[in-house]
Amino acid sequence: MKTLRFLLSGALALVTLFTVQAQTADEVIDKHLQAIGGKEKLLTLTSVVMECNLSVQGMDIPIKITQLNNKGQRVDITAMGMENYTIQTNTDGWTYMPIQGQTAPQAMPAEAVKESVDLLDIQGALLNYKDKGHKVEYLGKEDVEGTECHKLKIALKGGMEQTMYFDPASYYIVKVTSKSKATGQEVEQTQTFSNFKKLDEGFVFPFALTGFGPGELTISKITVNQPVDEKIFKVQ
Repeated sequence: MKTLRFLLSGALALVTLFTVQAQTADEVIDKHLQAIGGKEKLLTLTSVVMECNLSVQGMDIPIKITQLNNKGQRVDITAMGMENYTIQTNTDGWTYMPIQGQTAPQAMPAEAVKESVDLLDIQGALLNYKDKGHKVEYLGKEDVEGTECHKLKIALKGGMEQTMYFDPASYYIVKVTSKSKATGQEVEQTQTFSNFKKLDEGFVFPFALTGFGPGELTISKITVNQPVDEKIFKVQ
């Protein structure tokens, strides 16, 4: 009888632990979504165009990022007098980097396209994450440059796994570590985000980022919800 009571108590404690974790994860997510504009506002986000500059070893490289929600992303890079780009849609992806010696656009592996397709959701994977087929787990807190940040792990439907770190004061995401297996081996990438600003339209974006190249990416202008010609997501 004592053994049965112990097992029942253990099971109840385990259920309670999972419930607390789920509630904590959703609480962090709700506060984060509210901090960056609110759920209703985010659901109206259809396109984003960013004008950026990548600073690498004293050289400034202009970059333009064009995103159309759940349809496509194009990154245009002007370096050393050459026009480079990457394109991704729901069905394919391409890279054209003459600065790296490429003479023609190169197709992305099908598995890489499939795994990263969730990143085309510019409204954010955390918004209605259950409906999108993602899974989230609260991992407690961890130090990020002197701040004890909330830590969530999200397993995206397409297979990519991300660990997100939330500033406890602002609930902005200040760091993301992504794990990808599309290349046949696990690859980990870390990005950081800072200098958050609210646009006139009510959305909040970071204007300084690292981990998207060899230097720091600084955003000078963000335009939202403007028409985007889907032809730009096709290889010319």
